Amino acid sequence: MKFTSPVPVKWIAEFIAAELIGNTEGSATGLNEIHKVEPGDIVFVDHPKYYDKCIHSAASFIIINKKTDCPQGKALLVVDAPFNAYLKLVRYFRPFTPSSKPVSDTAVIGKDTVVFPNVFIGNNVTIGNHCIIHPNVTIYDDTVIGNNVVIHAGTTIGSDAFYFNTKKDREVWYKKMESCGRVVIEDEVEIGAGCTIDRGVSGDTIIGRGTKFDNMVHIGHDTVIGKNCLFAAQVGVAGATTIEDGVILWGQVGVSKTLTIGANAVVFAQSGIASSIEGNKTYFGSPAEDASTKKREIVLLKRLPEIWEKVKNLK
Repeated sequence: MKFTSPVPVKWIAEFIAAELIGNTEGSATGLNEIHKVEPGDIVFVDHPKYYDKCIHSAASFIIINKKTDCPQGKALLVVDAPFNAYLKLVRYFRPFTPSSKPVSDTAVIGKDTVVFPNVFIGNNVTIGNHCIIHPNVTIYDDTVIGNNVVIHAGTTIGSDAFYFNTKKDREVWYKKMESCGRVVIEDEVEIGAGCTIDRGVSGDTIIGRGTKFDNMVHIGHDTVIGKNCLFAAQVGVAGATTIEDGVILWGQVGVSKTLTIGANAVVFAQSGIASSIEGNKTYFGSPAEDASTKKREIVLLKRLPEIWEKVKNLK
């Protein structure tokens, strides 16, 4: 999430009751989580395992629960509960604002865009020109939709990320990281019926220009999908994944989190992608492998009874 204008780190420290160490004169330009941080961002960390990663990330300001060395030019904001401090900032800079109308007065809808009955469009949504939004579509706050986009019936754009802070030494193990990111859908995209696209935890979930989704596709938080991709029905993509241009995922492909699928990769139906895969190749299986190799394995598996009989007869 980017702030509308830079915010002095001294004000932030006072607001979250933090001890400020390091660059006390800096200003923050945004709030982010570790997968998406950029210079100027605030990030939080509350587990020793990730201290070093956060302190030496691109983030300029680190909310942390331990005093430690601070790299030059950065600042530490030391508090007992960094997660709670993060939530306080989220709620301040992107507060929950109820909507009382089907289409918010703050929504901007472009020329010749058609919005069917029973569509909900939230606060600060921007929709471009020549779009078609079919019945019963829900578009949450802050979503950005380009020109010539088609969204079919029953789809939900911008629902909260499935993302939780986990501590098993407390009564409630999973505490929600409230989402302050957006969904950005570029020009010429078509989204099928009954799809769900989660907003970023603090960054943007992006659907690239010319990409097409079949029905019942789910896209997790902070995922970035390139241009001219094609996803068949029931594809599921977890959070913070990067899918490069021209990727084709056939029906019921499952994609794990925080990995990369290279440009122009093709993945056959019902495959499972557990780690990053190269572009310009065809994949199949779970975990997905080169399709020609996987097909040979299947042929050999079918021949195992025959091979076993031959081995027994050799004895």
